[in-house]
Amino acid sequence: MEATTTIKKAKQAHPPAPKKNSKVFIIVLAVLVIGGGWFGLTKYLHAQHHEETDDAQVEAGISPVIPRVSGYLKEVRVKDNQQVKKGDTLLILDDRDLRLKLEQAEAALATAQSNLVVALATTSAASANIGSSRANISTVQAQIEAAKVNVWRSTEDLRRYENLIKDHSITQQQYEQSLAAKQTSERQLQVLVQQKNQASEQTSAVASQSNVTGQQVGVANSIIKQRQVDVEDANLNLSYAVITSPADGTVSKVSIQPGQVLQAGQSTFSIVANEDVWVVANFKETQFNNMKTGQKVIIHADAFPKHDFNAVLSSFSPATGARFALLPPDNASGNFVKVVQRLPVKIEFNKNDTLVKQLRPGMNVQVDVHLD
Repeated sequence: MEATTTIKKAKQAHPPAPKKNSKVFIIVLAVLVIGGGWFGLTKYLHAQHHEETDDAQVEAGISPVIPRVSGYLKEVRVKDNQQVKKGDTLLILDDRDLRLKLEQAEAALATAQSNLVVALATTSAASANIGSSRANISTVQAQIEAAKVNVWRSTEDLRRYENLIKDHSITQQQYEQSLAAKQTSERQLQVLVQQKNQASEQTSAVASQSNVTGQQVGVANSIIKQRQVDVEDANLNLSYAVITSPADGTVSKVSIQPGQVLQAGQSTFSIVANEDVWVVANFKETQFNNMKTGQKVIIHADAFPKHDFNAVLSSFSPATGARFALLPPDNASGNFVKVVQRLPVKIEFNKNDTLVKQLRPGMNVQVDVHLD
């Protein structure tokens, strides 16, 4: 009890000092409030004149190297990450089979041309025969006309002799000679008419043969055209044995080796055109109110965080990215949940910036579109 009483007396003799208000806490709180307000104000003012997104990547033209004919790979003339120019030789296929097909096509063309020569010779002979037959017909026709004159003359002579024999002015022998002359001239006329008919039939037969040979010439010409197309096709396929670069750029990973069998249309590797790159930024549909083509764009790449890339808004996609998906959403089926869609926007770099050439397709960038 005495100890407790002593402690109470000591506390009463030395009371505790009053607490002082902490000015440091007030200053820190004021700084945080002012800083937060300033940050929010600047972000608000910035948002009134800018639209930003980090859903953006660098894009470039990527040309696949695809063989147009099947064959064994003979030689690979490029390596990974190698710079190539348009037209440079990349791959060479074994072309022996293709050369054999070309020789077969050329042989077939030579055969077709020989058949045409034979058909033309036959046509020429038929034409010559037609001319000869027509000349024969003309000759026989002239002879027929002369025979008709002889028949007329012998008929008139016989009529006169008939009158004279009645008066016994001529002998029976003279009358019979006149009658024989008339019958001979008529017989000659009949023979000439038969010869003309035979010549006409022969001419018709030769003309028919000429028509047939003319058709053969047409068929031979058609076959020659077909064989010429076969030769051109074989030459074209032979040229495909050498696979060249479709554009300037950088070779991707080359995963094929000599001796492999490449099929027509098989993708081997790609050529990336690093000289011409652009950005595809996916903006929310709620950000398009004031965006339009031609606006200035500042791009920050994660690979070069301290560098500002100047660019310009080039064009808008005709549809949202979801519409180009493998399975596009169908809001008419099932339960509908509204999701903010994103629309791809193409942004082109300023060509004067040399650092643009160091950007690679697929790199992430942050896009800031100036709406003013």
